[in-house]
Amino acid sequence: MDESQRPLYEIKANLFKGLAHPLRIRVLELLSAAPEVSVADLLRETDLEPSHLSQHLSVLRRHGLVRSERRGSTVYYRLAFDEVADLLRVARILLTEVLGTSSGQLRAAGTLPSLPAR
Repeated sequence: MDESQRPLYEIKANLFKGLAHPLRIRVLELLSAAPEVSVADLLRETDLEPSHLSQHLSVLRRHGLVRSERRGSTVYYRLAFDEVADLLRVARILLTEVLGTSSGQLRAAGTLPSLPAR
């Protein structure tokens, strides 16, 4: 079945699979902070081996999240859509909310009376 015949929720899940690695998120965050970033700069900022960075960039390209352009011997990457940066921003807000709720629950749990020893 080709992509156009799959339910939207499956296509969305595959998009999130493309995002489901901390280093790919880091690369996207770096790209969201600048109009474009060279591979050399991505290597420096991520401290990855070139082959590992290449694999992660390949996944991001395959999922349509980034675009690349070669100029001379340098390859530059940029976000394919501004909405990718929006998605990262919303994820950060959601994460802050989730962590705030979790830490609030932990604080509340710390004030519960102790259970009697058995």
